[in-house]
Amino acid sequence: MASYFQFQRFGTTMKREIIAGLTTFLTMAYIIIVNPAILENAGIPRGPSTTATIIAAVFGTVLMAFFANRPFAIAPYMSENAFIAFVVVKVMGYSWQTALAAVFFAGVIFTLLTLFKVRSWLAESIPLSLKCAFATGIGLFLTFIGLNETGIVVLGVPGAPVKLGDLSHPSVLLAVCGLLFTVVLISRKVLGAMMIGIVVTTIASIILKVTPLPNSFVSMPPDITPILFKLDFAGALTPGFFPIILTIFIMAFLDTVGTLLGLSMRADLLDENGNLPEIEKPMLADALATVAAPLLGTTTTGAYIESAAGIEEGGRTGFTALVTALFFLLALFFAPLFTIVPAHAYGIALIVIGSYMISPLAKIDFDDFTELIPAFLTVVLMIFTYNIGVGMTAGFIAYPLMKGATGRIKEMKGGMWVLALLSLSYFLFGAK
Repeated sequence: MASYFQFQRFGTTMKREIIAGLTTFLTMAYIIIVNPAILENAGIPRGPSTTATIIAAVFGTVLMAFFANRPFAIAPYMSENAFIAFVVVKVMGYSWQTALAAVFFAGVIFTLLTLFKVRSWLAESIPLSLKCAFATGIGLFLTFIGLNETGIVVLGVPGAPVKLGDLSHPSVLLAVCGLLFTVVLISRKVLGAMMIGIVVTTIASIILKVTPLPNSFVSMPPDITPILFKLDFAGALTPGFFPIILTIFIMAFLDTVGTLLGLSMRADLLDENGNLPEIEKPMLADALATVAAPLLGTTTTGAYIESAAGIEEGGRTGFTALVTALFFLLALFFAPLFTIVPAHAYGIALIVIGSYMISPLAKIDFDDFTELIPAFLTVVLMIFTYNIGVGMTAGFIAYPLMKGATGRIKEMKGGMWVLALLSLSYFLFGAK
């Protein structure tokens, strides 16, 4: 294993990779519950959807592990599942079978573009300042999610959209104590600090009766056959459905590119030119997973930003992803056990990640406003719109505008024009 995953080359160990893989799993295990709950609004039954979610995560993450050798976990995307359930099905009135066919077609397009190296060409056209902004924005976005999940920050009122949560509430107190405990462990360079913080907070929550124990710890996987291979290809091939396929494609493309580059920068996997070597491999793993997901009965998959938790624990190779996939596989039979981790426990890791991921800002030339402003818009709009895609597309549009307005258009690579046009399409068809 050490030789296959090149532990020595990436300066890691099996112990560190195992801890990293478990940490990533714990921070994203919520998807086992949340994704089926959202897709139930589209009429997809929750039991079969749970099985589909887990199998899709296992397939994509194993592919990432062995084919790409990267520490990134793959699972159904949160934004795309909501788009399918609430917009395509509930508002526009299409069936979930037709919507899943659109996801399938988007996955096929992804795969073709990856095989012909178009996606890598586009990714390598992105300037360093925007890549740094992706990493920072993703980190702070995760922190914002963590603060909200733990209840430390909650929704406010018009004029003050967010505010401090109720610090006297037991779950919030547990989150604060767990966060301080985790930070101390990290400061003392304890291996597996975030995982320890999550587990200890969960145990404390159970002892204090804030989190109830499940009725059982073992269960058989729900039957997937009611949603397996139920795609309505004919419905998705009608002319009026093309904007939906385009929207799914753009949303997933931008999310994946930004996530891969942001995570790779934090994991120190980028080369001297700021590019991810052999980026086609993780992109192809992502594309093939997106093709498989709708066949299983779930929505668009992609690299998860929660992989940053495992990266911060030292995960650097595909073995981290393999460990995450194995825990997802176990969750097929031990779902009640794995999903017992409350939001105020796994939210701790998400809060801490932001502190690690702001360092790329130092690589941005703050004296060059044509680089600073697009990067700034990327970061702040990721956070304040609660949408990674909005921040990224704003950066892609602002960058050529700033370069053009200052007579420096020749600094742009060709792929950036394509990304700018895709970004405009995103706002025209898909920004929500």
